[in-house]
Amino acid sequence: MRPPSDPLYDRSPAIVVWEMTHACALACTHCRAQAVPRRDPAELSTREAFDLVDAIARSGAHLLILSGGDPMMRDDIYKIVEHARLCNLHVAVAPSATGRLREEALRRLFVAGASAISLSLDAPSREEHDRFRGVEGSFMRTITAIDQARTIGLDVQVNTTITRRNHEKIGAFAPVLDDLGIARWTAFFLVPMGRANVALMLDARQTEAAFERLYQAAQIAPFPISTTEAPSYRRFVAQKEPATPQRPSISDGRGFAFVSHVGDIYPSGFLPIAVANVRSSSFGEVYRTDPLFTRLRRPSSFSGRCGTCDYNILCGGSRARAFAVYGDAFASDPACAYGAGETANV
Repeated sequence: MRPPSDPLYDRSPAIVVWEMTHACALACTHCRAQAVPRRDPAELSTREAFDLVDAIARSGAHLLILSGGDPMMRDDIYKIVEHARLCNLHVAVAPSATGRLREEALRRLFVAGASAISLSLDAPSREEHDRFRGVEGSFMRTITAIDQARTIGLDVQVNTTITRRNHEKIGAFAPVLDDLGIARWTAFFLVPMGRANVALMLDARQTEAAFERLYQAAQIAPFPISTTEAPSYRRFVAQKEPATPQRPSISDGRGFAFVSHVGDIYPSGFLPIAVANVRSSSFGEVYRTDPLFTRLRRPSSFSGRCGTCDYNILCGGSRARAFAVYGDAFASDPACAYGAGETANV
């Protein structure tokens, strides 16, 4: 008998991402936000930002991630970080590797109260990464920023978007990352949205092979390895280590919520179904009671293989990927091979 639905994240999200702006100087080939060079006049104001932070704190969230676009495009970011810390939120910032990411800016983030930053490395070599990000020098600027952030006292998470272009090179990241002293490596499994099309997405067999490479890297890495939009990695690890307890995944709408630059509330940045706006609705109330959010926390209600899977409480599948491929947020995760045979694909 499968366990009942897990109410672990019913009351409050563990993580909230606020996309502070769509503005960014980079031109990444996979950009979810389809970032643009200039800020949108409709962005939340500083006063509205403070109100949002207050609402997120009242919701019971633990971690606030300030993202974009490039959050460093907002000059009020330091005030917002400081306000979030006064609200007892842990604050992480996800800046882009541009000319704005200087040592002084990192120091100001730390003084304001940020505890961590996340930076992207999408290839283990300079040439490949710069081509992926669309700006020459991005790789070296990222490496420099990692070193500066660690010296200042910020924890550093490295994010890698896993696509058909780099999944076979997962093992090659290890020697690069080992020397950087990072706190965590997170593999973002691409969801086809924004500038990223389905041709970049791994199929189920490739995803399973990527899981094996990540698992092998995790056995020797001096830092933890996690995934985003690949909750079935927990199923993979549970199969490898059946005696090791596994915590249910934080995923789209389940322990996780996303607020856009104009205040729209989504289950995640990769699941583009807005359910309300913080300018007119209570963030915490929306998370707790909105029908989309509540169903996303009930994986036994999903259709297809994910609804009947023995691991659906632990995993639940990527709701964002199901929506992107099938137009149905509750369909089977097209990148999961479990229960569909090793040759499953989109």
